[in-house]
Amino acid sequence: MEFSALPGVVLRVFGGFPALAVFCTVFALAFDLMKRWKKCGNYPPGPRALPFLGNLLQVDLHNPHLSFTKLREKYGDVMSLDFGWTNVVVLSGYKTLKEALVKKSEDFADRPVLPIYKKLIERTGGGIAFARYGHWWKEQRKFSLSVMKNFGLGKKSLELRIAEEAEMLNKAFEEEKGLAFDPNFRIRIAVSNIICSIAFGHRFEYQDQKFLEFLHISEESFKMDGSFWGQLFNTFPFIHHLPGPHHKIFEYQDKIIHFLQEIVTEHKETWDANESRDMIDAFLAEHEKNKNNPKTSFLESNLIGIIIDIFTGGTGTISTTLLWALLFMVLHPDVQSQVHEEIDRVIGNGKKPKLEDREEMPFTNAVIHETQRLGNIGPISLPHQTYRDTEVMGYTIPKGTTIIPNITSALFDEDIWLTPHQFNPGHFLNSDGNFVKPEAFIPFSAGHRVCLGQKLAKTELFIFFTSLLQHFTFFLPENEPRPNFREAKYGIILCPLPYRLCAKTR
Repeated sequence: MEFSALPGVVLRVFGGFPALAVFCTVFALAFDLMKRWKKCGNYPPGPRALPFLGNLLQVDLHNPHLSFTKLREKYGDVMSLDFGWTNVVVLSGYKTLKEALVKKSEDFADRPVLPIYKKLIERTGGGIAFARYGHWWKEQRKFSLSVMKNFGLGKKSLELRIAEEAEMLNKAFEEEKGLAFDPNFRIRIAVSNIICSIAFGHRFEYQDQKFLEFLHISEESFKMDGSFWGQLFNTFPFIHHLPGPHHKIFEYQDKIIHFLQEIVTEHKETWDANESRDMIDAFLAEHEKNKNNPKTSFLESNLIGIIIDIFTGGTGTISTTLLWALLFMVLHPDVQSQVHEEIDRVIGNGKKPKLEDREEMPFTNAVIHETQRLGNIGPISLPHQTYRDTEVMGYTIPKGTTIIPNITSALFDEDIWLTPHQFNPGHFLNSDGNFVKPEAFIPFSAGHRVCLGQKLAKTELFIFFTSLLQHFTFFLPENEPRPNFREAKYGIILCPLPYRLCAKTR
């Protein structure tokens, strides 16, 4: 009997609509089972999945890292989940993460194509962060690292530009005259200006309304991408045809592309092939050099994607870490006093902080690292995908499986950190008071997909933080509720809830 005749047979045997409904249900369940069938016998364990939904009801999409921590207790460091019909493996514990991301880095170097970025990738190339592993990714990562290395394309060095921007941020804080204010956007403007100087060759004023609107849209876009709706869209892309907040994701993407396209268009009008002012110039030069190469990734259509990648990666993470740092300072005034003492002793008041000062400031360095650890801004990193069939901790993981590196599990490992859930700079100091960094400290992830801007991030964090603490004493406003650092908001990165502080000039 032909398969196409089966529905008619069912109707004749069982009669009418109820029988057809039963057949359709059984067929759908069989199809669902086939979609989520595991092809290997040694696949990692995990909770039982529901038809069509998978394990979505067992994961809090508002705080997925917390759900993974609870599920890890039962299913271990290598755990399988189903998000709809997407097979996912969550890797927890530093040993597991090291085996996968470092020892077998290429096996886990690929990236899944997330539906929320599919349209963006089609229009802009998608940048480096979400590029599939291969020639395109390698060529553009190499280019981006060279841009970071040659930051002094203009007249000023990297460190001097950051120090000058830190002075601008100090002036913006001084304008508050010791009254309570939310430091969020001032910090974001300062940090963004460092990336702008790399990408565009100039900075923006703190009162530039067009730029402020762009930062607001970028921040909201980042939050939406990692929100409940963003993750739901990634699991069930068909909701694109339904009304809902997820449509904001694409509205924000369109506005970001429009803002950056205007800058690129203006830039091209003054571009000189013999002078590289910034990243845009460097990219255009590579485009011209490789215009007859059919395999090149230096296409003008990809430039916007590279800028978005560099901008979002180098703005949200650093500015959010600085927000966490100031929050921890107002919550721990004794620690702030120790930082003040070290700054006064090593740097004093008459000169600007330099990166070389970090070697003589172990406590301040420890405070910054502890902020990164407890702030935990990238709790589950960006998703990876297996590039080939591989094994980790004895389990077999097929090619094309989505991998979630549970960075939280390393940064809060009770076997490594003395007080993992408390702010304790002593985690990064030995018995002699010298700075030490445990191997499990991996806020920038590890392996092939390690954050390409980590060197820039470390420089910015030290100079911005030290400059702020050199000039101000931070404290909580009177008659306002004390912020709870545990009430953070997840949206790709983990941000503290909005808070206000007072900055008194020292």
